[in-house]
Amino acid sequence: MNFWDVFGQMLVILTAIAAGFIASHLGFLSEDTDQRLSKTVLNITNPCMILGAVATGSALPETSVILRILLVALVFYVVEFAAVLSLPHLVGGTPAQKGVWRFVLAFPNVGFIGYPVAVAVFGEEALFYAVVLTIPFNLLNFTLGPLMLGGGLRFSWKQFLTPSIVASVISLAVALTHTQIPAQIGEMLDMVGDVTVPLALMLVGSELAKLPLRQMLGGPRVWAVVIIRLLALPVLFSGVLLLLMDLPEMLYGVAVSQMAMPVAVTGTLMCATYGGDQRSMAQVTFLTTVMSIVTIPILAVTLM
Repeated sequence: MNFWDVFGQMLVILTAIAAGFIASHLGFLSEDTDQRLSKTVLNITNPCMILGAVATGSALPETSVILRILLVALVFYVVEFAAVLSLPHLVGGTPAQKGVWRFVLAFPNVGFIGYPVAVAVFGEEALFYAVVLTIPFNLLNFTLGPLMLGGGLRFSWKQFLTPSIVASVISLAVALTHTQIPAQIGEMLDMVGDVTVPLALMLVGSELAKLPLRQMLGGPRVWAVVIIRLLALPVLFSGVLLLLMDLPEMLYGVAVSQMAMPVAVTGTLMCATYGGDQRSMAQVTFLTTVMSIVTIPILAVTLM
């Protein structure tokens, strides 16, 4: 496992966040613009990216392999939701902050950052595994995420019919049946979906630009959640997988690497949309993303 290959990929990701930070300071991005762009990402470009990832059925593993990956995904989220149910109360904070802690522990950035990291560490074939592992994430993220961040009063059953969830259900059906989507449609989806990652990362940078530098660094509670997200959960998940399952080296490595990701940038987008604690989310997003530049390569060398 090459430390510097992974480290280089993380620097590229940080550059996109820095671009959003600079754009905000230059006045190109504002609070109103960020909210409008957040809705564009959540409702248009992200669904296209989800569908584009499985647009060619022949590029995905066999159905039996996909089902095995989904079993790994089940273990993945059992570990994470065990942390969600037990740790936020120990960390403490306001109800809104605890909602952020829950989101952070439940949803690593398996899509926006996880895809390029999986490819950088394990090669192009690893993208297949990362895509399938992300399907449950999309279903859970866009249903439970708003509930965690906005509270029960902000929850609506209509959230189960958002474009991202519909796209996730369709993508799962396409993956399991190996349905062949016309190449032209796949290219169209990819073209729109490709802007999701850089745009979402730039929105994170724009949100961070609204905070004084001292506030970006957060306090003890923020750092506790950062350490759990980046180090404790990947180590725990690795141990559980080694204890319970005999997995191919690549599937094990991709799964552990996805658990080691920083918090999903959709948290920043959802806080703006559903009224969550934007400051705490921005702090954790900044710190987990910056610190992951070092922690992910270290875990890649030691665990994978």
